[in-house]
Amino acid sequence: MPFHAPPRSLPGMARFLLLLLALLAPLPARAACFADYKAKQEDPLRLHYGVAELNQGCDRDSARAELDRRLAQAGWTLLTIVSVFDETGLEERRASAGQNFLRF
Repeated sequence: MPFHAPPRSLPGMARFLLLLLALLAPLPARAACFADYKAKQEDPLRLHYGVAELNQGCDRDSARAELDRRLAQAGWTLLTIVSVFDETGLEERRASAGQNFLRF
């Protein structure tokens, strides 16, 4: 005679299913974060204002660290982080950033 395990209790099964659903549910998306900045390039001296999306953190220190690396790879030196903001401030900066809007 084959062995059959007793059925799990419904409350135990319900807890298991709820836990499984919670683990499989997608995490809420992190709010988009952006920084506007000023940068320079030497010889000849060139300056630019730009807007960049941040991936690491949404504060000035994180923005500085992240943009320092990105800009340096393209031969630019970060001068200053002007501000850090969410997507509500994005469009008003598009024209001022020109070709450097979300470039770096």
